[in-house]
Amino acid sequence: MTQQLIAPHTTITSAEPALKAEVERACAGLPDTDPRRIGLTGDLAEAVRQAAALVVAEPAYSTVAARLLARLIAGETGPLTFGASVAAAHAQGLLNDETAAFVARNAPALDALADHDADDRFTYFGLRTVHDRYLLRHPVTRRVLERPQFFFLRVACGLAETVAEAAELYGLMSRLAYLPSSPTLFNSGAARPQLSSCFLLDSPRDELEAIYERYGQVARLSKYAGGIGISWTRVRSRGSLIRGTNGHSNGIVPWLRTLDASVAAVNQGGRRKGAACVYLEPWHADVEEFLELRDNTGEDARRTHNLNLANWVPDEFMRRVEADATWSLFDPKQVPELADLWGEEFDAAYRGAEADGRFVRQVPARQLYGAMMRTLAQTGNGWMTFKDAANRACNQTAEPGNVVHLSNLCTEILEVTGDAETAVCNLGSINLAAHVTDDGLDWTRLRATARTAVRFLDRTIDRGFYPTPEAAAANRRWRPVGLGVMGLADVFFRLRLAFDSPEALELSTRIAEEIALAAYGESAALAAANGPHPSYDRTRAARGVLHPDHWPDATPVHAAEWEALRTRIGEAGLRNSLLVAIAPTATIASIAGCFECIEPQVSNVFKRETLSGEFLQINTYLVADLKKRGLWTPRVRDAIKRADGSVAGVAELPADLRTLYRTAWELPQKALIDLAAARTPYVDQSQSLNLFMAAPTIGKLSSMYAYAWRSGLKTTYYLRSRPATRITQTTVTPAADAVACSLENPETCEACQ
Repeated sequence: MTQQLIAPHTTITSAEPALKAEVERACAGLPDTDPRRIGLTGDLAEAVRQAAALVVAEPAYSTVAARLLARLIAGETGPLTFGASVAAAHAQGLLNDETAAFVARNAPALDALADHDADDRFTYFGLRTVHDRYLLRHPVTRRVLERPQFFFLRVACGLAETVAEAAELYGLMSRLAYLPSSPTLFNSGAARPQLSSCFLLDSPRDELEAIYERYGQVARLSKYAGGIGISWTRVRSRGSLIRGTNGHSNGIVPWLRTLDASVAAVNQGGRRKGAACVYLEPWHADVEEFLELRDNTGEDARRTHNLNLANWVPDEFMRRVEADATWSLFDPKQVPELADLWGEEFDAAYRGAEADGRFVRQVPARQLYGAMMRTLAQTGNGWMTFKDAANRACNQTAEPGNVVHLSNLCTEILEVTGDAETAVCNLGSINLAAHVTDDGLDWTRLRATARTAVRFLDRTIDRGFYPTPEAAAANRRWRPVGLGVMGLADVFFRLRLAFDSPEALELSTRIAEEIALAAYGESAALAAANGPHPSYDRTRAARGVLHPDHWPDATPVHAAEWEALRTRIGEAGLRNSLLVAIAPTATIASIAGCFECIEPQVSNVFKRETLSGEFLQINTYLVADLKKRGLWTPRVRDAIKRADGSVAGVAELPADLRTLYRTAWELPQKALIDLAAARTPYVDQSQSLNLFMAAPTIGKLSSMYAYAWRSGLKTTYYLRSRPATRITQTTVTPAADAVACSLENPETCEACQ
């Protein structure tokens, strides 16, 4: 699309032909749009807003609005080349010397790479997100200093060593086929290039100095926009005698409220910089008070507002829930060994401590499990993550002492931590929607994208700034990365597959296998060229055990290729200890114009919020199908909007469309768990798996999460409810009934269906 520059903030009235010409150009090639529907009484920014308001009636206006916004951005930057844009940002202290020098040396070749016609791939919301959040701005005037394609190319140059490398990564990003996570998009090439997404901190020792040291680490990580996971399992419980005094501990809750206040203080004065999730094992004697920290029915002063909560659950607890047995709660000061044990060793130590009478008190396991479900139902928080599954298959836990103690803020990262070892991960996601054809997935292109992504994710480890020395040391020792996906729902819509169909399950699993094969193969190639990561000899891979080997019942499509890969790894090693993690992708999926990560759509009509306001969007696949059948009428549009984006009750729609376009609220949650379980052999970290229940009850949730554990999931993420449901205090009976239901007949359990 030819782009004529317009001066920034210029008001063009209807009497001037320039605005009319811009609107007509923006509608060119879009037969379902009409430039006359966009008024010419304001400036270009007003034309953008008017076009965006028409999207819910005609999705093609999203392209019109994006084209007009691209024109507005071009007018604000002026006729800059990429090299001039980088030089201007560097002069303002926004970019580092190395990136600026690389661009200056190669300016003509890099200038030629910037393809502004690629802006036409953006939806309006995607480009609005880039404009509002990611483009570099002058620190005083706040004028934009780079155009969207310059932004992508700058990110690539911040990670590249040659022009060819920059072209390779820029090409993927420009096609919206792959995007690094937000920290890399924000900071690649920046003066302080903090490129990492996730930081995991082990529980502090039960000492004042250690606890305050953790506070400081969390504050530094929050300052640089880290998503933080931290365990608190080692800190003594309420009533524990403080040695050398007559005093007793107040338990973990006051410490966590202080931690909450610390994160809040760092985040004051602007956009939220950091967020944290606290993990606790359910044998800790303060677990019930812990679960109440996000309680929205009690006193506000008792709550934590900046901390999420997660349960780090051993198998022994779930077995006792199933058996309706007693569960013992301990002061970690009396059983310090439990935090560092998992599997059979944990089971033996826990039972031994129980037999010795070292517990603080005992409760019915189902009572505590019911409290966990109540917290999930009330707040969506108190995520269920499974300690033994996380450790059993982790490549980093081959040797005693290497233990996964928690996950991250979004529950997809599983890495070992220790007192002086902060786990770190760098993330990026493949847009599956950009790799699908009418005949299916382009497997060759998907693998090529995965290989490129792994190479540049590995590069972020060396190019990144680390807020703490513990993070820097651990990341360079293990070199883990997390390659994920987004747009799975787009693939299913394109190929006409219901989310809960056997064909969707098969395709989803193969996608995971293909990406894992490419990722492991590229990491082996990097190891052959640069050497394996420093801790390679301490991993399961060094002993010939790859992640799929932990699932003997899995049936890979490429069994022979896995064996050949095992031989290659035996010879060269791996450059990265971990390679695959499926993150939520909320923001980068918006940029790419696809549905988030592995999730089904939440609605066919949904509201998007930007810094510039709220905008309605609609499922373009649904609209295309309705147009083909002559059903995209005002009556149908209104019916879908009245039903909050559901088509299930729209009688005019044929059954096949009502099935295909079910929302997350209408799908059986068993299907989401089964999809996640089937891809788990090929995901060596974990998945940010949200589960959905419009009106949760403790009984239904008990059954659902028991099924998730039994299916071998390592972690789950939010429970999404609609509307927010107030759960009254209940007895343990519903939880007990639900567990029995799922044990006896999970295929017909109400919660799973």
